[in-house]
Amino acid sequence: MLDMVLRLAAVLLCLTVHETCHGLAAYALGDPTARRAHRLSLNPLRHIDWFGLLMMFAAGFGWAKPVPVNPNYFKKPKQGMALTALAGPVSNFLLALLTLLAARIFCDVAAYSETNQRILDFLLMVAVLSIGLGLFNLVPIPPLDGSKVLFAVLPDRAYDWLMRNERYGMLLLFALVFFDVGSNALSKTIQWVFDLFCRMVGL
Repeated sequence: MLDMVLRLAAVLLCLTVHETCHGLAAYALGDPTARRAHRLSLNPLRHIDWFGLLMMFAAGFGWAKPVPVNPNYFKKPKQGMALTALAGPVSNFLLALLTLLAARIFCDVAAYSETNQRILDFLLMVAVLSIGLGLFNLVPIPPLDGSKVLFAVLPDRAYDWLMRNERYGMLLLFALVFFDVGSNALSKTIQWVFDLFCRMVGL
């Protein structure tokens, strides 16, 4: 039960940071929509999609409520959407680095105990989940963040068509998850990034 609670807390932390940073990036670029919707918050209840959270535990694939963004506020809508989208995965990588750095410091100063081991396990869990969330969202399939980054280099006509029809990408994602396509490559990439970050912080 404790392991489940810690995993839930780790998932909520990763998702909340991800979605909040989408909203902060949009706000910095001139779009107040997320702020007006009270989504510039580290309160996880403002970001949770309960079915998406359940799917994350049941299928290893889930989602939070998308932060509302209005590209009409951006001086350059395509570039603004790309930067807003990229803010989510980047925040997850930074969160992973910070938690691994905290884990290294914790190992240096804390004596071994069952409680301290739980804390260390939680920090490592957050790092792994955050890296996984960041990498998964960089996959260039709508509505994932990577698709908005990729779409930014397309001609306006193709960009508009893809943005209007991005909801159909969710069906493709469900099919990929159902048939277990790409999971091995994703797992190996998560491990590679995790090992790299551990070396960066000296863990």
